[in-house]
Amino acid sequence: MNISELKAQAKRLRTYLATKNIELNHSALLEALAAQHGYRDWNTLSATFGEENWSSVGDRVRGTYLGHPFTGIIRSMHISKNEGIRRYQFQFDNSIDVVKSDKFSNFRKHVSADLNTDLVSVNMKWEPDGILVLN
Repeated sequence: MNISELKAQAKRLRTYLATKNIELNHSALLEALAAQHGYRDWNTLSATFGEENWSSVGDRVRGTYLGHPFTGIIRSMHISKNEGIRRYQFQFDNSIDVVKSDKFSNFRKHVSADLNTDLVSVNMKWEPDGILVLN
């Protein structure tokens, strides 16, 4: 996802609102989009987001989760207020054991992770933890 895609979201929102007889100019829609993503205004969002190429909703991805290889799809993506961090929700093609213990297992097809610009998961201090890595 990049600035062009965010602007396209604003255009789709304008089309939808028009069906509800709500008219907003493009600038107001960009401000609304920034607020939806938790930013003060469009300028702050666009400066933070830049033209980086992040994976988008619906993209097919592959990588590792706790060392287990996976393939799947991105179900959702949210822009974080922390620069260089995005929150993703993935749906794996096959269930993955999300427990490190050899005493029991817990298989899941849906996981969420905060990823940095290297597409590596980060912990609560925004430090890479390598639990999920996209290739």
